[in-house]
Amino acid sequence: MELRMNQATLELTAPNAGTAAFQANPGATAAEATGFDIGWDHAHHGLVPPPELLLEGTPIGQGWRAGRAVFGRRTLPTGRATRQWLALRTGAWRQGLPFEGQQVTAHYLGQLHTEHCPVLRRPLGGAAGQADAAVIERLNPEAGYAAGNLAVMSQAAAQARAGVTVLEALRRATRAQLSGEAVQGLDAAAWWRLAALRAFATPLPFHEAARLPLAVLPPNRVRLLNAAQGLQALVTRQFMAPGWAARTRALAQLLPAHTLRQDFNLFVGALAPRVLEAGTEPRALRRALEDAWLLERVQRRWQHFVLSLGETATEVLLEAAAAQGLAGVRTLHHAPTAATEGWALPAAAASLQPASPRAAARRGVPRSAAVHGPRPMAQP
Repeated sequence: MELRMNQATLELTAPNAGTAAFQANPGATAAEATGFDIGWDHAHHGLVPPPELLLEGTPIGQGWRAGRAVFGRRTLPTGRATRQWLALRTGAWRQGLPFEGQQVTAHYLGQLHTEHCPVLRRPLGGAAGQADAAVIERLNPEAGYAAGNLAVMSQAAAQARAGVTVLEALRRATRAQLSGEAVQGLDAAAWWRLAALRAFATPLPFHEAARLPLAVLPPNRVRLLNAAQGLQALVTRQFMAPGWAARTRALAQLLPAHTLRQDFNLFVGALAPRVLEAGTEPRALRRALEDAWLLERVQRRWQHFVLSLGETATEVLLEAAAAQGLAGVRTLHHAPTAATEGWALPAAAASLQPASPRAAARRGVPRSAAVHGPRPMAQP
């Protein structure tokens, strides 16, 4: 179950009353009402919006002054997550981007926190604007700021991925891999990780998602829209705690045919040596598993297995594994409309239908136009 932040009565009634008064103006637009709410919430937490937004007549300025008049010094405690929440809402408002406010709360953003950039693997913590500053990014830039579409990364990684599709990230990864040189400041492994992150929140045809290496494990609270990546993550997480041999055997027993079990065991045999080499330190083990996905042998074994398994059987396996507690982490299955609730995806993409009802229930979104990327051929 998704966690939601409980709010005191004043938080629920006072902003609504202020917004209702603002919206009583027949000329008020939805954007102006949203801006008013942002200013009101700044005042409620004892914070001040950017100076240029406090000018007379600006919605945020009006909301802030109205909130100050109501709350005075009776403000709520403010932490890092609250500041991020207000800054993210303000930035989305200024850019005219959708922000789903029911699920994306300060509490939710706090759960996205990480110590290291998932793309560059460097510690986060720089001042705003610096290369190592932590920023919250939309994995799918065609969607809004919504639960499941957000992850923390470094400012440098965010700048590198700006305007880059899954296809372009794959092209850059391949180019860097073949040349042995950085492309746009990132090496091949970083581009593979960016491609995987982007793909988590982008519905892809099954055969294309199956050919993507899981170069980075999904960050917390990210929703995986592709069944193949869901199975990659589930299997990889089996290796992150003692007892992985027994758990992978249990997974194999859920497969419908002996030949598939043999293919799965060959894939596990390709991945297992990296686990044994990495030791038990969590970060080192996680990175070793991610790097193992870039090995040609691992990719070859994986693709043979999952493409033989097929999309429908992959969905069945994911559901059976979750039912038996083999997911390893808390796993949520979203209904088709719930998985991308509040994402505000383009109407053209939202109107397309998935390959099967079962696939729709897992991914929660319809399939989009194909994104053709190269087959990964990375070496250790």
